[in-house]
Amino acid sequence: MSVDKKKLEEGLKKYQNQQKKLSLKYALLSAAGILGFLLIWQAVVKMGLVNEARLPTPVTILETLIYKVSNESPDGSVLMVNILASLQVALTGFLSAIVIGIPLGLFMGWWEYADRFIRPIFELIRPIPPIAWIPLVVVWMGIGLQAKALIIFFTAFVPCVINAYTGIKLTNKTLINVSKTFGASNFEIFYKVGIPSSLPMVFAGIRVALGNSWSTLVAAEMLAASAGLGYMIQIGRTVARPDIVIVGMVVIGAIGAILSGLLSLCERRLLKWKVNR
Repeated sequence: MSVDKKKLEEGLKKYQNQQKKLSLKYALLSAAGILGFLLIWQAVVKMGLVNEARLPTPVTILETLIYKVSNESPDGSVLMVNILASLQVALTGFLSAIVIGIPLGLFMGWWEYADRFIRPIFELIRPIPPIAWIPLVVVWMGIGLQAKALIIFFTAFVPCVINAYTGIKLTNKTLINVSKTFGASNFEIFYKVGIPSSLPMVFAGIRVALGNSWSTLVAAEMLAASAGLGYMIQIGRTVARPDIVIVGMVVIGAIGAILSGLLSLCERRLLKWKVNR
């Protein structure tokens, strides 16, 4: 028995080492892809195939990024102030959508009466583009943080509801029937079987909602903002500074990738049974 256990541990160690080597290889391949893209971009501009006034080189963008770290021109705020302002807006709307949207989707997916009552209203609201809410939001809430966060909320709310709804609808009927056989109540089955079963789809919805939140950030910060990455991009467009615009885009992409990585880490921790199987 101990020999079999030792062989099993050795096999597991070997598999883990193989996975680490494979992950390193993929990481290097990704880095090579990004580096190759930047080198081609630099060469295309330097060769005069694209006007540098319209598309700055990666080196120029890096210089602008370093410049913005400690200088307020042209938008009136240093880069960190813009990042914090955008994070406040994006995360307020995003987290509000999670807190409201996921329980609503689970509730609708599990109880038929709730589904019949709420779903028609949701289906009417779902196709409306988040940007279309801007005039109404200005009338309701003015142009402060709450107004901008509400625009983000609308864009993140829909995927949270849909994925939570779909996830709990896909709960294995066999598990539900076994739980009923052992005398579990409907509510016990909901939180002990339905919710754990729906979590993979819930996390997929959160990931989509996170991407949508950052995609809508520029539109949300059009509401008379005085700081933020979206505002910086708008000012860059106004003063014909494509380097400022691209710096804003790059920072939004980088923050989005970091938040997505943190979300993946949380998913791996909470769903070990799903990720490692």
